[in-house]
Amino acid sequence: MLSRVADNLYWFSRYVRRAENTARLVGVGSQLQLDMPRSVRFAWRPMIDTVGAGDCFEQCYPDAGDAAGDVDVIRFLLLDERNPSSLRTSVDSAREILRGIRDTLPQDVWEAINDLHLYIGAQGERSLGRRYRMEFLQRIVDGCLKVSGLLSANVSRDIGYQFLRLGTALEQADMTTRIIDAGASGLVTPRHEEDREAFQNMQWMSVLRSLAAYQMFRRHVRQRVTAELALRFLLQNNEFPRSVHFCLTRAQSVLPTMPPRPGVDRHLNRVIGMTRNADPAVLAERNPAAFMDEIQTHLGALHDAIAAGYFHG
Repeated sequence: MLSRVADNLYWFSRYVRRAENTARLVGVGSQLQLDMPRSVRFAWRPMIDTVGAGDCFEQCYPDAGDAAGDVDVIRFLLLDERNPSSLRTSVDSAREILRGIRDTLPQDVWEAINDLHLYIGAQGERSLGRRYRMEFLQRIVDGCLKVSGLLSANVSRDIGYQFLRLGTALEQADMTTRIIDAGASGLVTPRHEEDREAFQNMQWMSVLRSLAAYQMFRRHVRQRVTAELALRFLLQNNEFPRSVHFCLTRAQSVLPTMPPRPGVDRHLNRVIGMTRNADPAVLAERNPAAFMDEIQTHLGALHDAIAAGYFHG
């Protein structure tokens, strides 16, 4: 397979999964805002830093500051074409890639991506208001899952499919850490210190729901939601497809089907070891954001190794 085509397939799957999880990320904040009493102060700005777009946001919205409201933040995360990781940019990037490699994937995939592109253009502005936001986000998630289902059901298991799987695994691992980061960051500030633990547990419940993980958490853990148990499930569970460890071991299972690249194996084993050896109790006691940032840094290094080994070598 041409390295250009492999690169495009890898990035196509990443952009689709990024769009889905950006919708899920905004859903964390939106659901929390609905669930919390009016006496609780809710801050949207930390969500921008979660996706690593703080500098870009400040350039695009110089007057917003730390007290940025939900309309500015949601417009930036969902619709702003100046944001390279926004929902609209991700879908448009996936569509442009697919336009160049349409003969490698089923026609149904092009139609599904094009439907998402048209839906965002027609209904995106409605998502800025609370009334229609969750409906919009759910439609985006459903559309991305449709694309994933079409790829899983209708694409031959050749080397191109392995690059699709690799991109999906890395992007989901990265976005799961970012959604965890959003749940752990200061989105909610209670007025009374004695309420902090209860509100934090509500945050973690919202994180689990945003990742479609709440029912599976209850099935596996069978305890009430706490920061430690949610972190353990989302970081280290071997059976839930969105957990960081599951995604990384899936990537590890892909590598034997591809030409050997020792640098890729080395970086992947390092981040798997970090995830496996993490202590969720310690992470819950402190702020887990620093650990999530560390994982994201290593995932970035793993991506660089993949790009050097397969696409630009």
